[in-house]
Amino acid sequence: MSGYFARLAFLCSMAIVLGAPTLWAQRTQLKPPWNMYSPQSDVNVGRQNALVMEKHLPLCNDPKVDQYLTTLGMRLVSKLPTRGIEYPWEFHCVNDKSINAFALPGGFVFVNRGTIEVADNEAQFAAVMAHELSHVALRHGTAQASKAQLAQGAAGIFGGLFGGSAGGALLTEGVTLGAGGLLLRYSRGAETQADVMGTQVLYDAGYDPRAMAQFFEKLQGETKGKNPPQFLSDHPNPDHRVERVDEEIDKLGGPPANGKRDSAEFEAIKREVLALPVVKKNAPVGAAAGSATLPPPPSSHFSEFQGSGFSLKYPDNWGETDSNGAASFAPIGGVVQARSGDSAVAYGMIVSATAVQADASDANALANATQQLIQSLQKSNPNLKVTQQPAAVRLNGQPGLSTYLSNDSPVGGQETDWLVTVMQPSGLLSFLCVAPQAAYSDYDKTFSAILDTVRLAQ
Repeated sequence: MSGYFARLAFLCSMAIVLGAPTLWAQRTQLKPPWNMYSPQSDVNVGRQNALVMEKHLPLCNDPKVDQYLTTLGMRLVSKLPTRGIEYPWEFHCVNDKSINAFALPGGFVFVNRGTIEVADNEAQFAAVMAHELSHVALRHGTAQASKAQLAQGAAGIFGGLFGGSAGGALLTEGVTLGAGGLLLRYSRGAETQADVMGTQVLYDAGYDPRAMAQFFEKLQGETKGKNPPQFLSDHPNPDHRVERVDEEIDKLGGPPANGKRDSAEFEAIKREVLALPVVKKNAPVGAAAGSATLPPPPSSHFSEFQGSGFSLKYPDNWGETDSNGAASFAPIGGVVQARSGDSAVAYGMIVSATAVQADASDANALANATQQLIQSLQKSNPNLKVTQQPAAVRLNGQPGLSTYLSNDSPVGGQETDWLVTVMQPSGLLSFLCVAPQAAYSDYDKTFSAILDTVRLAQ
């Protein structure tokens, strides 16, 4: 009989092994959205903004809690499909009793104590974590930034370059906990993707995946008779959210028989958090900080761009758009949205060709065309001023003009605008370098390096 049971055990194990690929094939295969930025850009911009968060958010500063978040987070990360990308994961507890959590690009995760307090068990709390980690793996933050930069196109960006009459005011208040900036303003489609991947991660990590739907049902219950939890305000609620999670669980083969629900460690941390003193929230990050999203420093490695009548090289952690003969090059957070709805470049370079009514052989053609361009910009930007009159320069061996201007920055305060113009058969070719005055010295060398790479059509 022992031989019979041994063969039976072998056949059962083989059935499990052979069945696993079938179940894996049934799960939803998720594809990250289009993204113009590199994974290293996610890490750079995430780290820089995480440092801002740490200064402005009231952190719990409890080593036990942060260690628990790290242990749980890394357990989930081990089941996260990051496509070979290694992120420097960090986990922080925020001393805020509202129910919310967010993950910056690159893997910098912030969880409100209120989320820990409201979760019935570890599986529900792990569901929130898995959802946020999925946003990182799918690179939703920089995909959203890519979509925003592409939406208007370079021509639209040039037309609304300085934010028009908006005077630098922003539509949003930046990447803050609760304010919902560009990197955290996800679409309902992105939320669905994070729900589905989060459910898969829960299942693969040994948790009962039904906890994902249960937590969302719990949040919906919190909305009765009062304002919705901050999590639902910052994470748009997709249609049939619970049903979609349940559908994915069926694709995974149903709830596992021994799926983990709770742990003594979670209950201990919940008691630890409940005992923490409640601190007053600090001032929100955003307009007060002077930037919607702090861009990462320009890379010293360059990518090449071939435009109409010119080519150049730009930092490889910047994105590019090209539309109707105009092109823009900007880091993550370099393009913001003004109250007018137009995209405005706060950090970066815009290249545009403008038709002019002049003979290219005319000695004054360049100066006249440059003056006309500046006057055109001043019509929609009354605070735009020339700070240094046009001076002669050479661009790829051809005569050009260098003009410095100042104006209201779309992220608050003043900005410096360096305008370099050169006449071409197609008209006036202009290179406009933009950065807030306080940060311009950090970009000046990069702008010069880009212009040194410009090659004009002969």
